[in-house]
Amino acid sequence: MELRGRTALVTGAGRRVGQAIAVALGGRGARVAVHYHASDDGARDTLSRIERVGGEGWLVQADLSRAEAPDRLIEDVVSRAGTLDVLVNSAAVMLRTPLESVTVAQWDEMFALNLRAPFFCAVAAGRAMRAGGAQGGVIINIADLAGLEAWPAYVPHGITKAGVIHMTESLARVLAPSIRVNAIAPGAVLLPDNFAPADAERLASTTPLRRIGSPDDVSHAVVFLIEADYVTGETLIVDGGRHVR
Repeated sequence: MELRGRTALVTGAGRRVGQAIAVALGGRGARVAVHYHASDDGARDTLSRIERVGGEGWLVQADLSRAEAPDRLIEDVVSRAGTLDVLVNSAAVMLRTPLESVTVAQWDEMFALNLRAPFFCAVAAGRAMRAGGAQGGVIINIADLAGLEAWPAYVPHGITKAGVIHMTESLARVLAPSIRVNAIAPGAVLLPDNFAPADAERLASTTPLRRIGSPDDVSHAVVFLIEADYVTGETLIVDGGRHVR
């Protein structure tokens, strides 16, 4: 699928899944606004990868945990590109928080970045897409399998991601018909650096497809949802079948 001439903003594009999504969209011809907060080197690496696959893009920095940042981010992108066609809300934080250890500061940090920021980015993007006359605007929110399952050590994180899924359904209804809104709920597609090999093997063996996924599995799903113009309000699970195990 060609995205030439379309502008995409990927938040959290300096690392991990966000980086893979940004590179995939750039490789299909989109002009990619590579958002990052503190991952300067990672964001520059993302931009280099986009250029290596024949795409183009630019860096845009913002701390999306700040209340005013989403509006400013969208304004900056539209000011630079003149339009916005695709928003991928990927920026997030995942903290391991056993129930007895959860602090108010952790709760506020996760909700600010994981739920408040994508909501207001989507609202601002929808406004910009409509103002630009976009008839095929697309917003994709990166949720998590934790939003559909109960993970005891990640309760606040799971609540934020369940909120992202509900937000997706609500915005899909409100922003239709000119803008489609979908979500992706990844499972084990990129393990933490300190994940023990034995735990990784156990995770793979208990996944129906018997393997760990990759960020590319998520980027393929993003491309599909951009192209699937009769799909909105959907959450696509990309987890190797773990949710049916």
